[in-house]
Amino acid sequence: MKQIYPFAAIVGQEQLKQALLLCAVDPSIGGVLIRGDKGSAKSTAARGLAAILPPIRRVPGCAFNCDPASPLPECSCCQGEHAVAEDAAVPFVNLPLGASEDRVLGSLDFEQALKQARQAFKPGLLANAHRGLLYIDEVNLLADHLVDVLLDVAAMGVNTVQREGLSISHPARITLLGTMNQEEGELRPQLLDRFGLMVDVAAPRDAAIRSEVVRRRLAFEADPLAFAARWQAEGSALQEQIRQAQAMLASVTVSDHLFDFISQLCCEFEVASLRADIVLHKAARALAALDGRAQVSAEDIRTAAMLVLPHRRRRKPFEQSGLDQDKLDELTQQAQNPPPPASPADSPASDDQQAGDRQDKPTEDSKDEPAQPDNGGEQVFAARAPQDIGTIRLASHSSDSEASGRRSTVLNARRGHSVRAVPNAQPQALALDATLRHAIQRNPAEFAVTRADLHDKVRTAKQGNLIVLVVDASGSMAAQQRMEQVKGTVLSLLQDAYQRRDQIAVIAFRGRQAELVLPPTRQVEQAEQALHALPTGGRTPLPHALQLAASTLGRQGAQGLSPLLVLLSDGRANVALGEDHADPWQQSLQLAGELADAAIPALVLDTEQAYVKLGRARQLAEAMRAEYLPCEQLSSEQLTITIQARLG
Repeated sequence: MKQIYPFAAIVGQEQLKQALLLCAVDPSIGGVLIRGDKGSAKSTAARGLAAILPPIRRVPGCAFNCDPASPLPECSCCQGEHAVAEDAAVPFVNLPLGASEDRVLGSLDFEQALKQARQAFKPGLLANAHRGLLYIDEVNLLADHLVDVLLDVAAMGVNTVQREGLSISHPARITLLGTMNQEEGELRPQLLDRFGLMVDVAAPRDAAIRSEVVRRRLAFEADPLAFAARWQAEGSALQEQIRQAQAMLASVTVSDHLFDFISQLCCEFEVASLRADIVLHKAARALAALDGRAQVSAEDIRTAAMLVLPHRRRRKPFEQSGLDQDKLDELTQQAQNPPPPASPADSPASDDQQAGDRQDKPTEDSKDEPAQPDNGGEQVFAARAPQDIGTIRLASHSSDSEASGRRSTVLNARRGHSVRAVPNAQPQALALDATLRHAIQRNPAEFAVTRADLHDKVRTAKQGNLIVLVVDASGSMAAQQRMEQVKGTVLSLLQDAYQRRDQIAVIAFRGRQAELVLPPTRQVEQAEQALHALPTGGRTPLPHALQLAASTLGRQGAQGLSPLLVLLSDGRANVALGEDHADPWQQSLQLAGELADAAIPALVLDTEQAYVKLGRARQLAEAMRAEYLPCEQLSSEQLTITIQARLG
């Protein structure tokens, strides 16, 4: 058996260890999400927690991890006459990123089907993790169909399997432990909210602490058993502390004014989910229990708030998570020393007056900064505040993508959520359970599988997307400060891409040529930074931009990503490719036609605002067979743009 690095031997990372201990005391908190750089002890701490948890009672051999006090009726192990419960280690189950849905949910027991010609359920990872820990490394990379499964189980505490002749439900009360590196993409918001606590970790910056980490790690690798023995006493003490805290948790109370303080914190920090109030209450009680106190203090709530609220705050897509420490300290101080009840003469100002006072103060979201001159006659315009534009949907007919994404649904994908099984004498993905069930039903007396029994799995998946934003930054965009609107529009598109974890590339064109400002990436924050710094000025090399967009999309085509080209321009091309005597507008139309022939879905946002309009952006859209929209119509009207992905 592989030796686990002792939890007590972890150097530093006090907030991380505290969050894990809170979930050990009260598993209903929901788990811990650990975000941080590579090599910051994320996995080490998660795995070490299981070794110090007090044991649970279970019947040996039970695949459902039933509670002996209320065993599952379908569990033959716990329902047997000789079932005797004993102490056992808390389950620690690793969910691999590439796990199949059958492996996670459970499936037909093929051994019993083949030997006994009858249907029986084989429990999956969710059953194995019941009353224990489900660990997911790099949880932000988990496939969408598995995320959907986890959301259902986390919400209900029950795993229900109903498909292909099987119908069973079993308890699945699990504590989620997830690790992730934000450089590889964000976590789906619905799953993020299911993690009760969240901790950001980083490698220590203090040389003495780093050296101690290295010393202990090398000592562990040299002799794991001896190293574990050195920390046995500290581990046993932590286990006893958890046991005592679990025993006294039910008796820990929260005073009325601290109940109000919890809700006040959630309101002050703009937390939308009511789950935050509940988890904050549970975490504060667990903190008091760990400390051996029967009464929650304001400081307990403050400490818990640092773990519960940051990832639930209502924030803009590019805003960093976190809490205002000064504000949190001030509110905590007020809760520790509540003011006496106010008399009628001391009644606060009316809501209208307070609202007026707030309106007099400048806001951080104000984007009305004056344009700043740049070298060479260029200007840098600030972006207008982004609007909620709703959703851009790609209606794709492709059926062979393996990429996992958010925007485009693909039927008959090679990987993904299995929705049904269909008869197929030459299946691409054999549905064993449906095949065996058909063979059993066809001839129960003489069980045999023939080609007529074969079934194929039908899967649905989400297809990844690459959005190439082509932004006109020529001098015409400076007129009437149109670049402010263009940048604000791009930020709105980036919000949609952020929520769906699309890959983003940004091409800007001005002067004599187009430039790939940002190569394809999932880090849309980089696109936002590049956009804010983008200068405006010079001529309009539109043909260069369309040519660069085509080559960028072509290089990425082999990655199985569904492309989307978004062009923001007035279409007034005046710089040609190659020879100076060529017509840049005709070149633009020709390149637009080539994009259409390549079946590239596209959206043209017309930025033209002149009194006399040439309508060239609309002509470009027609040549590209793209959807056309004036820029000003992309507003807060919850517009849904559906772009049909064509086949060449």
